[in-house]
Amino acid sequence: MMVVHCSRTENQNMFRFPVLFLLCSVIISLFCDLAYADPPYKLCSNTSYYSDNSTFQTNLNTLLNSLPSNASVSKLYNTSFGNEPDKVFALYMCLDYLDPGSCHDCINMAQQDIANICPYSKEAVVWEENCQLRYSNQNFFGRLNVDDNIPLDNKKNISVPEKFETVVNKTLSNLAEQAAFNHSLNMYATGEVPFQHKMVYALVQCTTDLSGEDCDICLVRAIEDVLRAFYFSIGARLLSRSCYLRYEFYPFYDGATSEASTANNKGGRKIWLITILTIVSACLGVLLVVSCVCLAMRKSKKKGNREILGQHDLFHKQNDTKAQEYPYFSLASIHAATNKFSDSNKLGEGGFGPVYKGVLRDGKEVAIKRLSCYSEQGLEEFTNEVLLIMKLQHKNLVRLLGFCADGEEKLLVYEYMPNSSLDVILFDSMKRAQLDWTRRVSIISGIARGILYLHEDSRLRIIHRDLKASNVLLDNEMNPKISDFGMARIFAGSEGQANTATIVGTYGYMAPEYAMEGLYSVKSDVYGFGVLLLEIITGRRNTGFHLLKRAPSLVTYAWKLWDEGKGLELIDPSLVGSCDPEEFLRYLHIGLLCVQEDANDRPTMSSAVVMLKSETVSLTQPEKPAFNMGRFTNQHTEGGADSCSINGLTVSNIMPR
Repeated sequence: MMVVHCSRTENQNMFRFPVLFLLCSVIISLFCDLAYADPPYKLCSNTSYYSDNSTFQTNLNTLLNSLPSNASVSKLYNTSFGNEPDKVFALYMCLDYLDPGSCHDCINMAQQDIANICPYSKEAVVWEENCQLRYSNQNFFGRLNVDDNIPLDNKKNISVPEKFETVVNKTLSNLAEQAAFNHSLNMYATGEVPFQHKMVYALVQCTTDLSGEDCDICLVRAIEDVLRAFYFSIGARLLSRSCYLRYEFYPFYDGATSEASTANNKGGRKIWLITILTIVSACLGVLLVVSCVCLAMRKSKKKGNREILGQHDLFHKQNDTKAQEYPYFSLASIHAATNKFSDSNKLGEGGFGPVYKGVLRDGKEVAIKRLSCYSEQGLEEFTNEVLLIMKLQHKNLVRLLGFCADGEEKLLVYEYMPNSSLDVILFDSMKRAQLDWTRRVSIISGIARGILYLHEDSRLRIIHRDLKASNVLLDNEMNPKISDFGMARIFAGSEGQANTATIVGTYGYMAPEYAMEGLYSVKSDVYGFGVLLLEIITGRRNTGFHLLKRAPSLVTYAWKLWDEGKGLELIDPSLVGSCDPEEFLRYLHIGLLCVQEDANDRPTMSSAVVMLKSETVSLTQPEKPAFNMGRFTNQHTEGGADSCSINGLTVSNIMPR
């Protein structure tokens, strides 16, 4: 929003330019009347405080400093850091019309402001012009809070407040219903309605950790609060911990999402803005000469938030910059590398097609995934996904080297992993001896760092959804690399959960909320990591454990022995002599924390990494895991040796939330 500070002092020189001065006065007074108090706006706890150099302060600073980088890719995000009782929970929300760069800048400003304007408070909220940031020592994720709502108004009143209130109330109520119950809108909606030859612009938005019902409740309460206080104002906004709304007589947002927004409205907005800014600029030049000073605030530059990828020419133009950045392999070179997909070069079969070993002209060994010809994925979608995956670079993720799309053929070229997948070694009684305790700890740590990168440190927030031993590949030095993003999902918003009606995954690794209800979040991956950790330290599969007639799964059996104080009975016999019993019990403890039934009780991957690295971090008592893993799809259940691909790689089926 542009805020102009105007001098009220008259100057005789102004009357030398009566027409310009009159015109400028009208326009500038409009902006002056729209001025709010300067942000940030705040709510600080006055009942709970932390002290200097405390563990809580350290956790808070670490968490706040990590938020701006996430804001570059996600406009809504929640996370936590540390352990009880010094654990910090935080959530931010950028208004949905912001581009990623503006969201980053806003959250960067908010995390600096919140530490300065709410010093030592264990709970605080700040609202900048276009974003809000909240933290607490209590877990507030998914919990509606409409206490202490803050209404703010413009300074100019409407001439017919009763009629205006009715129009605004109806408009905001309709938008609230859209935001709460139209899942495609991501709890955000805008709209415009005419009023007395003008246009009222309105926006509503909820934090996406809320349910649709809670979003509706929050916005209904916000509408009541703002109209009760400022029904007579030409514009107002309502700041709440869980939602936000605003209405004005000018288009303060961009990228409207409601059906009420039309192309004509958008074009009209641009013309309106250009006209106003042009006149104001001319007026400022004249008024500077005649001693009336107007100071214009910064205007955000709008950037396109979608990169155009996947053009067909990418595959065929050698001088294309994208082709140089993302290597394209010709079909002839793939045929030569695999001896035309010879069975002797076949490494395995995955859910999306076979995998072959290949040798390139320069002698480099690669793994080539040949997607099924029955795939419904189009050329453009395939290209977009490939270019997306290739942006993920981490030493604990399998690296995609290039791709090929020629006619019916869609192929992915990955780095080759000579030591195959973790399950091939871990669950073989003879090969398992290669994995001593130090090596297993290193593998667990590498997997954890790879997942953390996907969840928090990459440009995208990705949930893998199929973490298991066969999807962890081992390089020459037994370093782990996570593979197979065939079921991965991007979260464009916050860490909050999403829902799917199609449940795919591997029995035994699926979190209970996903298996039973189709709900998935980063905590779903934490569950899969916990199962994997327990398998690595015990050398036993989670699935098929019922054949031992001890418990339905390794997870439940581990909990039973832990609860009885017999956790050391789970030590893999091949680890005797290389494993410290206390360290084994600590890793068992961390694994059980990750597989707790309630997703909110599980740690984030950042917390899990800290637990694994530091023996001084205290661990909470784990709650009982779920005993019933729910439904699963046959095509992704683990089978015998034939179903385990040595290089189990698939094309990413990444979809935005």
